[in-house]
Amino acid sequence: MTPTARFRPQPIAAFNRIGEENAFAVLARAAALAAQGRDIINLGIGQPDFATPEHIVEAAIKALRDGHHGYTPSVGIEPLRLAVAADVHRRFAVEIDPGRVVIVPGGKVTMFSAILMLGEPGAEILYPDPGFPIYRSMIEFTGATPVPVPIREANGFAFSAEETLSLITPATRLLILNSPANPTGGVTPKAEIDKLVAGLAEHPQVVILSDEIYDQFLFDGEAHTTLLAYPEIRDRLILLNGWSKTYAMTGWRLGWSLWPEGLYDPMRKLAVNAWSCVNAPAQFAALAALTGPQDCVGAMLAEFERRRRIVVEGLNALPGISCATPRGAFYAFPNVAGTGWKSAKKLASALLDETGVATIGGPDFGVHGEGYIRLSYANSAENILRALERMGRFLNERPIA
Repeated sequence: MTPTARFRPQPIAAFNRIGEENAFAVLARAAALAAQGRDIINLGIGQPDFATPEHIVEAAIKALRDGHHGYTPSVGIEPLRLAVAADVHRRFAVEIDPGRVVIVPGGKVTMFSAILMLGEPGAEILYPDPGFPIYRSMIEFTGATPVPVPIREANGFAFSAEETLSLITPATRLLILNSPANPTGGVTPKAEIDKLVAGLAEHPQVVILSDEIYDQFLFDGEAHTTLLAYPEIRDRLILLNGWSKTYAMTGWRLGWSLWPEGLYDPMRKLAVNAWSCVNAPAQFAALAALTGPQDCVGAMLAEFERRRRIVVEGLNALPGISCATPRGAFYAFPNVAGTGWKSAKKLASALLDETGVATIGGPDFGVHGEGYIRLSYANSAENILRALERMGRFLNERPIA
């Protein structure tokens, strides 16, 4: 008797276009090596190595004990939405409508939702390159055409308003901006943002998604320029922010977004269909984060600044490597072209397999990332120094592949 062929379910074709975030693949590989007994130093994942502050944890525990075990409004509990608006006003002197705030399960949900709403075959979406890999992944998933906006070391890893505006066509539906930036640590100056906003007046069909998740991670006296400060684009601005980085809450999966009037209700309906609501006690933790003491943020930033100096000095002392000083976030994006390695991804892979130092190859962040690797300094200063020592030994002794 001929055996019956087994049915293999397959997703629709759109899922063949979806990518991923290689930082998690590197994390899994690093964990597998550690399970084999290897001493692994992970400078790959963008996750603060600090514990969530105690008063935030206690607020979640209290919420559970107080009986907050059920559904909440899909857009988030009202006290938290009000607190988001108050925090924006406190930090930037900008008034926002809490009725346009949506609490989401992580910052990725905002970019996923925005790109899903505006991306379709025939549409073009501009995104930073090198940039967060999920931007391009989601653009391709929707069938829209991804248009990379080059982020160049020669420009301080800031976007160029002139170059960005030159890439806009009648088919452009969405422009994604990110400052302070992942993976480069670049910060776009206010003057450049002023030019971009002025130029966008000629392109009223373009919606802007401003990813400002690293808005409190700035160094050397830099001040964050939020796109919320420009009322002339407020009616087409989506803002992405959250708690993951600022309060060391990556695993809590919490973000907030602000939506223009025409997109708010579609976002609300998407929430109803996709995730119902965000975890109830986590929302009370987020409320405590915004309304409680902020000294934890300052302490974390001071430590990141100390590590930044160690990373930059150490990388610039390595053979064939040069590293511009990042002005924001907690990443270094060193230029490794001088090492002789033709593939930055192969170099990153060799560093992990042969030295136990996990980094991310620049091409994982876009075509303009070749020649670079990303290091996160969200690890202890001791581990960073150990990693730099291993990298130096590797570059001095290992034949180039």
